[in-house]
Amino acid sequence: MKALVFLVLLGAAFAAAEDDRIVGGYQCPKNSVPYQVSLNAGYHLCGGSLISSLWVISAAHCYKSSIQVRLGEHNIAVNEGTEQWIHSAITTTVSLPSRRPVAKENYLVFAWGNTSANGSNYPDRLQCLRQPIIDDRICRNAYTQLFTDNMVCSGFRQGGASSCQGDSGGPLVCGGQLQGVVSWGYDCAMQGHPSVYARVQTCPNPSGSVV
Repeated sequence: MKALVFLVLLGAAFAAAEDDRIVGGYQCPKNSVPYQVSLNAGYHLCGGSLISSLWVISAAHCYKSSIQVRLGEHNIAVNEGTEQWIHSAITTTVSLPSRRPVAKENYLVFAWGNTSANGSNYPDRLQCLRQPIIDDRICRNAYTQLFTDNMVCSGFRQGGASSCQGDSGGPLVCGGQLQGVVSWGYDCAMQGHPSVYARVQTCPNPSGSVV
């Protein structure tokens, strides 16, 4: 059995305060996100992305000393995929970025988290959300002294749909390239406070641990 190396990206000085969540999205078609990973600690803890046959990338606050990497998952209520093993018919890798994200460009984010902004509704099946990149200047104004060059914002300024403090570790993708890792935010789908992602291409020396 292969051992996958777990890369973690630092998105902020504090960890996300809530579990994974996504609001305003839709159910992804089965096997449509073949690089999506579920990090499992006896329960679904975080998302992640398969970037090679040996490496998974996720958020720093998702790291635990003992964690199971589940690949090929769609319905996390059942063990329908492979665990710590690459099966080419189900899983593939996602490419690292060749350029920086562009404001107003549409991206996709994926998660198994809460679909309710005002309650608790955790789906078993993977959820998708299409949302635009937000200009860095707008994010700096929204998150004074917190937003850095190692981050990127995505979502809707008017609120209503976004990832939140959760969706932790999940991919932000455009054109088959992994541009960000879900990191943090204020509340859920909140007007004026888009979700913040660790910017993949501006983290040249991520820390790695074998899981």
